[in-house]
Amino acid sequence: MIDTEELIIKEEQQEILVVCPTCKAKKELNIPVKIINQAKHLTTISIPSGSVCKHGFQAFVDKNFQVRGYQTVDFEFSHMEFFESTDAEVAEPDDPTSKLSSMPLFQEIIKLLRSYIDDKEILGSGMFTVDGNILYSSLTSNTLFSIMKEFEVRSEKKLSSLKKMYLELENNQKICANYIEIHGMRFALVLFFSQLVKLGMGNLYLNDLVKKIRKLEG
Repeated sequence: MIDTEELIIKEEQQEILVVCPTCKAKKELNIPVKIINQAKHLTTISIPSGSVCKHGFQAFVDKNFQVRGYQTVDFEFSHMEFFESTDAEVAEPDDPTSKLSSMPLFQEIIKLLRSYIDDKEILGSGMFTVDGNILYSSLTSNTLFSIMKEFEVRSEKKLSSLKKMYLELENNQKICANYIEIHGMRFALVLFFSQLVKLGMGNLYLNDLVKKIRKLEG
């Protein structure tokens, strides 16, 4: 039996046909509608090996859910990822999302977030605007929808001035978020932990992540 939450998640997803650029294998994948709708340019979807075929690759999807291109990669993804593709030449100067995602620093932050995933304790990571828009995510669909809604509610209630956020799910998995300012822009870093991790340890991981990003800033 499918519960109400699963039905809502299914309704908020759109099927897109992806084709591996290496072997031409095809498969329809469910993509969260909100991620595509909020993007100002193309959304990059990193597809790990085993999702379509034995190859990992990236697909670039426009706001009409049409794939505009593919890219092979020389490293392995552990999870499906989403992030906005922004051309520095067309980035909107007053938009913090476009401004950050067009910086080389953003790619370095993504690499750092990827490096924290171990599939045992840290199950996913993400970076969001304070009102819940995705800059980068390797979170599972259920967790992604939960964290986006949480940020939206906190933004509506003017609670985005908080420094940190801790959530514990019914299955004892944890979500820890730390608000951080980068080049005068405020964002939230998210780590998603298994039930094996206590909130105190999650906080230590999060503090370590923030320190490493500060070093990247120079």
